Amino acid sequence: MNSCFSTFSFPTTTVFGAGSLTELPSRLEGIGIKRPMIVTDSGLLDTQAFALLQQALGVERRGKDWSLFSGVHPNPIEQDVIQAAATFRKEQCDGIIAFGGGSALDVGKATRLLIKRPELQISRFDYKEDWTDLAPCICIPTTAGTGSEIGRSSVITIEATQRKAVLFHPELLAKLVILDPELTRLLPPKLTAATGADALIHCIESFTSPVFHPLCDGIALEGVHLIVEALPRAFRNGNDIDARGKMLVAAAMGAVAFQKDLGATHSLAHPLSTICGMHHGTANALCLPFVMRFNAERKPGLYRRVGLASGLDVLKCSDTEADALTINFISKFMIDLELRPGLRAYGVKESNIEALTEQAIQDSCHQTNPVPVTAADLKSLYGSAL
Repeated sequence: MNSCFSTFSFPTTTVFGAGSLTELPSRLEGIGIKRPMIVTDSGLLDTQAFALLQQALGVERRGKDWSLFSGVHPNPIEQDVIQAAATFRKEQCDGIIAFGGGSALDVGKATRLLIKRPELQISRFDYKEDWTDLAPCICIPTTAGTGSEIGRSSVITIEATQRKAVLFHPELLAKLVILDPELTRLLPPKLTAATGADALIHCIESFTSPVFHPLCDGIALEGVHLIVEALPRAFRNGNDIDARGKMLVAAAMGAVAFQKDLGATHSLAHPLSTICGMHHGTANALCLPFVMRFNAERKPGLYRRVGLASGLDVLKCSDTEADALTINFISKFMIDLELRPGLRAYGVKESNIEALTEQAIQDSCHQTNPVPVTAADLKSLYGSAL
C-alpha cells in the first residue's frame, strides 16, 4: 500500500490524501469484499469523480465484479433504502461502496439494515436489537459537509410521516473511509459553500452543546479553525487541493464532534428540507446567526472560544462583546460565501411556519441546545430568518 497517504482511526480507519482512491482495490481485498455495490445518486454518474471511481474499480469489470445503485434522492427517502437493499440481494453483492454526498452515504449505511433484515420497516428501527454482522461498507465522500462517512447514523425521510428519522447504531460505522480531495475538485462553488457551511455548523453547535465531552470540544474548535481558513479558498478556487483536503478532514471532524449532539439550528433546518426542499447546508447557514444571537442573549460568553478558533482577537473582550464580534464574523462569513440571509429567497413562505415549527419542536437536536427552546421560540426564529 502507498506510504504517502495518512492512515488513522477515530474510530473508523481513514485513508486521506490526493489520489488515495487508488487504494480502493487493495482495501476491498483486505476487508474481504469481492463484489461491491456502489450506492450513489444519478447526478454523479457523468462526473469526473465517478469516472475516477470506475477507473479504480475497472470500468470493464462492471456487472462482473461490481454493481451499481444510483437511485438516491437529494434528501434520501425510505424507498431509496428499500430499493438499494433489493438491488444488493438481486446482484448477489457482499459489500457496499457509498459514494457521494451525505445522502448517498446515509443510504449506503442504512441499506445494510435491510440486507440483514429484509422485513424491517425503517420507521420501526430499534437501536436495542442485534445489528452485528452488517454487510461491510466503505464510505467515499465527494462533498465536504455532512461528515456522514465517519458517523454512526443515517438520516432518512419516512414516507408515512414525511419526517426525517435518525437511525443510530455503532454498527452503522463504515469499515473504511477514503478522503480524496481529487473527488471534490470540480464541486461547484454554490455546493462547496453549502456543504462547507454545514460542516462549520456541526463544529459550532457540537462545541456549544452542554453535553460533557472535552475530546469532541477540541476537535470541534480545530474544525472551526480549518474551515474558516480553507472554505473561502475552496469556494474561490475549486482546484486548490490543499483547501479541498482540509475541508474533507474538517467535515469528518465535525461529524466526530457532534456525537455530543447538536442544537436548535439543526432542528430548524431539518423541516426546511422535508417541507420546503431546501439543501440541508443552506438551511443551516441561513438559520445559524439567528440561533447564535438567541443563545448569546441568554448565555453570554458562549461563543468566545468559537471566535478565538476563527482567529478573532476576543480574549480580553467582555462576554457580550466577544459574542457580538463572533456572530458578526460568522454572519459575514456566510454572506461572503453567497449564503445571504432570507428564507423567502428559497421559496419559504410565512404560511409554512406553523408546519415547520411543529416538526422542529419534535426534532431531538434542540434538546442539546445550550439554552432551552420552546415551540414559540422556534416559531419566532423562523420568523426572524424569513
